[in-house]
Amino acid sequence: MDSDEETLANDYRQAAAYEGEDYGLERTDSSSGPQDLQAQLQAAAQPLEYQATLETKISSYDQYCNLFHFILNSEGPVDIEVPSPFWAWDVIDEFIYQFQSFCSYRTKAAFTQESGQVSEEDLQILRENPNTWGCYSVLNVLYSLIQRSQISEQLAARKRNEDPTPYMGEYGGRPLYQMLGYFSIVGLLRGHCLLGDFALALKTLDDIELNKKAMFARVTAANFSTYYHVGFSYMMMGRYADALRSFNHILIYISRTKNFQKGAQYDSIAKKSDQMYALVAICVAMNPTRLDDTIHTALREKYGDQLARMQRGGPEALPVFEEL
Repeated sequence: MDSDEETLANDYRQAAAYEGEDYGLERTDSSSGPQDLQAQLQAAAQPLEYQATLETKISSYDQYCNLFHFILNSEGPVDIEVPSPFWAWDVIDEFIYQFQSFCSYRTKAAFTQESGQVSEEDLQILRENPNTWGCYSVLNVLYSLIQRSQISEQLAARKRNEDPTPYMGEYGGRPLYQMLGYFSIVGLLRGHCLLGDFALALKTLDDIELNKKAMFARVTAANFSTYYHVGFSYMMMGRYADALRSFNHILIYISRTKNFQKGAQYDSIAKKSDQMYALVAICVAMNPTRLDDTIHTALREKYGDQLARMQRGGPEALPVFEEL
């Protein structure tokens, strides 16, 4: 990354950081104790119903704000047992998913308000809640969890083969902060991809080594999301060879573990894999290269015709790029 990009990244971080110790979150009610907090933690990891009402989506945002406010602003670290890295990933992943979903709905409402596809009642609710699921608020939460946990300092120490303990501070040694901070870094990768800042998306992973020993690699969904968004960022920056390395790595992993993975989460990953193969086709068309035999076979089965049309070029190729 050149000096201009480095300056931009630092400016972005500073703009997204909270001013003061309250981290910018307003809290509307309080937790009554560890049991109540444990229930909030479990609820935060649960997917919102697909057909949830607008009021439910806004209420979910308020609940996340309450939870993160308590974790970030309590007098001293919150002392509570966390279930596992899987839970921490689910919390951050669902938080970003609901942000993405709400923004999509709000955009749809803006473009279709005259067609009657969005009710007047929902339009009025959106007007009354202009800051709900705002980009600034969501980025602030992620940056604040990273800052509180001092996870970046710990990861940087590990990369230097140093003991990370002196860098943990009061909060960073607690699993709750450590896990949420770590997966907030991975969450920022996705968040900046959604916002179209692909250089900064990659910059967020400076302190995380992309290998099987990393914490994200222990959680299948986090492992897939990381390599997907790294590959997507490289592709959008025109670094097709780097993108293919990222896509190939995770697609080979998924193909080798598919017989051991079951459930709704793996079904979602399988569906996303098809989208990744579409991106592989684009990268191969732009940068012809030899693929792993497994990936090559699957690519030909899924997108063989489209790949051939893109490789031939000419007027008929552009619609295929747009489609994929």
